[in-house]
Amino acid sequence: MKDSTPLDRRGFLKIARRYGYTSALLAVAGAAGPLTLATVGKAAAQTEKERDKSAVRTLTFGAAGFNPENLQIQESGQLWFARKLEENTDGALKVDFIGNNSICNQGDCIKKTQQGIIDMFAASTQNSAGSAPYYNALDFAYMFPSRASQHHFFYSKKSEPLFREPMRRLHNIEFLYTHCELRGLMMGKKFEDAPLITSVEELAGTKNRVTGTQLGRLAMEMLNLNPVPIAWEETLDGLKQGLIDGAETWMGAAAYANMSPVLSQVVDLRFFCGTEQTAMNAETFRSLDPELQDIIKETSYEAQQYTQIENERALVEVTGAVENPPAGTIFGDAGVRVASLSDAERKKAEEMCSPEYHPKEWEKWIERISKMNGSHDVYREIYDIAREIPADMDAVDVVPVRWWEA
Repeated sequence: MKDSTPLDRRGFLKIARRYGYTSALLAVAGAAGPLTLATVGKAAAQTEKERDKSAVRTLTFGAAGFNPENLQIQESGQLWFARKLEENTDGALKVDFIGNNSICNQGDCIKKTQQGIIDMFAASTQNSAGSAPYYNALDFAYMFPSRASQHHFFYSKKSEPLFREPMRRLHNIEFLYTHCELRGLMMGKKFEDAPLITSVEELAGTKNRVTGTQLGRLAMEMLNLNPVPIAWEETLDGLKQGLIDGAETWMGAAAYANMSPVLSQVVDLRFFCGTEQTAMNAETFRSLDPELQDIIKETSYEAQQYTQIENERALVEVTGAVENPPAGTIFGDAGVRVASLSDAERKKAEEMCSPEYHPKEWEKWIERISKMNGSHDVYREIYDIAREIPADMDAVDVVPVRWWEA
């Protein structure tokens, strides 16, 4: 192998198969100067040797389509968490981070985790809801008024009885932490020459991709947005080919998935959760020594803070999720306009589709989720927690709390 052979995707995969994806990623991240097969291979071999020295347990982390590059766009922290967990356990836990849809994708990472094929996974709670229906508890329309309110809930000690405990009991999932955004509509080229969208009525009758969450689908039907279930991995092609007019997702996801070249406008509806979680098999978690369990919880707490700060920064500086996205951001360079909508227009959308204004349409799901929980009025209690902080609080100002402590 010549020292000067440039590192390409095939070469990286060859190194990853030999020394592990995480060691290969760490070697690339720590490289100085040009990336070549030889230099990265040597660094990966040394990194793997060091990581193996003190490892007591190796955890396989299926991180859907994530990699070091797109995790700098959507700062949901999965690779950071894997590195930090190894560091905090002094290498006792070794985490094999496998992204790029190489071991699982947005739809099936949770299934493989539940089955014990992999130990940890990263995917959106909405895409995971098909295999773990209690995730729908997060997806009532306009339950969360802001990203700050989402972080506040996941830090809250009440998140244990309302969300975390049912996920263990019902679905064998230990929920660790999550990034927080709110979903809007990413519109394709049909709206390129149209005026900037200012109301939900201008979107009526369009055909839009929806995730696996049944509650998101219900909200879209009430907004006359014609939800079409399409796998995340197929959404970009659907937009390119004009099979759909738009896609419901959040702005960071649209940016990291390279959707911006086929988008014209993004509409900041904020109508339900966009939460890119990291979670693990609950049985695997319980099988670890109590000290390691405590370190995993503490590292998850650190990761929640990481994405609370870093994703807010990346939304502005990298994605350009602001009115008139500037040059140098993904949206700015692609000419994607951000339709922020007024508070009055978002309120109008809320009045069209939320349980607060249409209790009968949501009654079945409110009762179903509460029955799954067994002890709580889940919708009402999460709704109230989300409003314990000021509506205009910035996400970075939410005070972190260790949710598991008494």
